Amino acid sequence: MADFRILRGWGAVLTLLGLAASCTSAPDFTPKPKGYNRIDLPPHAYQQLAPGHPYTFQYSRYAKILRDSSYLAQPHWINVYYPQLHANVQITYANLQRNKQLSNKLLEDARKLTSKHQIKATAIDESVLKTPNGMRVAVFELQGDVPSQFQFYTTDSTKNFFRGALYFRTATANDSLAPVIDYVKKDIVQLLNTLKYQ
Repeated sequence: MADFRILRGWGAVLTLLGLAASCTSAPDFTPKPKGYNRIDLPPHAYQQLAPGHPYTFQYSRYAKILRDSSYLAQPHWINVYYPQLHANVQITYANLQRNKQLSNKLLEDARKLTSKHQIKATAIDESVLKTPNGMRVAVFELQGDVPSQFQFYTTDSTKNFFRGALYFRTATANDSLAPVIDYVKKDIVQLLNTLKYQ
């Protein structure tokens, strides 16, 4: 009886040693890098905005022009909407009628709308571009998880004020949207480079 207890005791010790040894040699594990869905973007191609507005420009052949249906919308506010990308460039326009006070108010509003994103933005880069038509365009590139990643405005300060902002109708993080943001930004640059007032 005593021999059997000793063997049973040694069996338990050997089992415990085996379990301890197997727990210490964990398999090699390498976490996979963060990945995003592949987005196939079409080549850039443009068409002319149909007449009927006090401005004209070229916009993407893959976008649709929709009338702004918000309750604040004015007659020449439109959306350049990309159905496949769920992207939207909101365009607002005002005829200044040589009203310096209105011009100053619209400039201040444009800056306020951009600064509202400071809470979530990691950076806001501002630059001024000059188009082939001689217009100066203030451009704001916003980084971080912000609702609008690219905004701009241009004005001749006497008659025309033209503003736009890029939005996405999706909850996807901006990191995964980066290729689409860059794609639409190129289209916006084309829009601005071909912008003319009627």
